[in-house]
Amino acid sequence: MIKVGIVGATGYTGVELLRLLAPRDDVSIEVVTSREMEGTAVSVLFPNLRGYVDLPFTAPDDEVLARCDVVFFATPHNVAMRSARSLMERGVRIVDLSADFRLKDRAEWEHWYKEPHESPELIEKAVYGLPEVNRDKIRHAQLVAVPGCYPTAVQLGFIPLLEAGLIDPMRLIADAKSGVSGAGRKAAVGSLLAEASESFSAYGVAGHRHLPEISQGLKLAAGSDVGLTFIPHLVPMIRGINATLYAAPVGNVSADDLQALYERRYRDEPFVDVLPKGGLPATRNVKGSNICQLAVHYLSASNTIVVLSVIDNLVKGASGQAVQNMNIMFGCVETSGLHSIALMP
Repeated sequence: MIKVGIVGATGYTGVELLRLLAPRDDVSIEVVTSREMEGTAVSVLFPNLRGYVDLPFTAPDDEVLARCDVVFFATPHNVAMRSARSLMERGVRIVDLSADFRLKDRAEWEHWYKEPHESPELIEKAVYGLPEVNRDKIRHAQLVAVPGCYPTAVQLGFIPLLEAGLIDPMRLIADAKSGVSGAGRKAAVGSLLAEASESFSAYGVAGHRHLPEISQGLKLAAGSDVGLTFIPHLVPMIRGINATLYAAPVGNVSADDLQALYERRYRDEPFVDVLPKGGLPATRNVKGSNICQLAVHYLSASNTIVVLSVIDNLVKGASGQAVQNMNIMFGCVETSGLHSIALMP
């Protein structure tokens, strides 16, 4: 039985972790923390969990969390880095859904997050939790940094091309769209129905915190520097990310060769679905599931490769991938608790 603690479980990623973990017979949810909701039953805040999670929220306490085998941090940045060291010294394994340990360059993290990193000695120990790339490292990790939602969709789309050396790594474009749940559960004007509904806008054009994370992963795949233009957009839907990726081929390519490359690269990956040639992924195809659905196209008229990548930002883009990492870390079947078929419509 895996004893689980969840820190910061009042947000969307927290309740998604609870939804995925609560039905499992091999997992015991021991503690769920929230300072603001201390003493309130989890099912009061999240009625969908009635009969599944009977615990009350409690204030974070490292002594209590240390009794767990694994602790998930479903928190904003700067929380996990303050508690991870204490828990790890007690033998607890950490799965961090925030950005605290994603970037390997401390100075770059401090530049983008505008504060000192409080556990720089743990940065190198952290394993980047993209199973399709780091499965063996994740298996032995004590601290896993779960990738962001945009980085997951973009990296899974570009990686096969970069690994094969088929594209110019300095001319990459990621045009990505996210539903409003990507902004979290906090009250914010931009997330109000009257603000986000019936509107579609770009943001973070001058720079987005996910840009260095994506570039870091693509650089490892390419074995060289990369030049990435990344533009995120907010679309009026609750869940989902659709990333349309553009790349310039190096040498001759064909649609058939590209299709074979993607099918070969992801043949044994349980949560990457490469559509048949000509396929058009849609966010509703993966809603509520841990699947990344991909399609690769070659536009001969402009000599451009286009990759379409869709995920549910709260599942494969966050909590589902976190559970996938936990499964790998504890020797469970990797797909345990993640068999949900996408919701339709």
